[in-house]
Amino acid sequence: MKTGSPILVPQISRLPGSQGTLESRLKKGDLVGGEDFGPLLEQALSSKATDEKKDLAQIGSRLKFSAHAAQRLRDRQIQFDPDMLLRMSDAIDKADAKGVQDTLVLTDKAALIVSVPNRTVITAMDRDNLTGNVFTNIDGAVIV
Repeated sequence: MKTGSPILVPQISRLPGSQGTLESRLKKGDLVGGEDFGPLLEQALSSKATDEKKDLAQIGSRLKFSAHAAQRLRDRQIQFDPDMLLRMSDAIDKADAKGVQDTLVLTDKAALIVSVPNRTVITAMDRDNLTGNVFTNIDGAVIV
């Protein structure tokens, strides 16, 4: 009885038209798994993080908070994630398109009074304390 593998595997070091063996191409860095992959991966990841930071910086430059509003947010421990800041900025764009000057922006966490032409949050209040309040000097409202 013969022992050994019933499958024959030819020993091919190079296929016609190929650029060398897999091992030699890995050593040269011709393939994605080569030595250049690590730096390329790091570059791609840092590029994505940089793009996200640029997007957030653009939102931050388009939406301002007055000292009063910033203090109210701190006192009431209200924080907004980048996605919510983007949605708020879009809400202000919509209000601006309708000709609104001062708007009430309602989010899941807070109610904000915003000067639309200045893109500045004037004051902020948490959602839990909205009952019974009357908002004056606004000419529009946007629910985010």
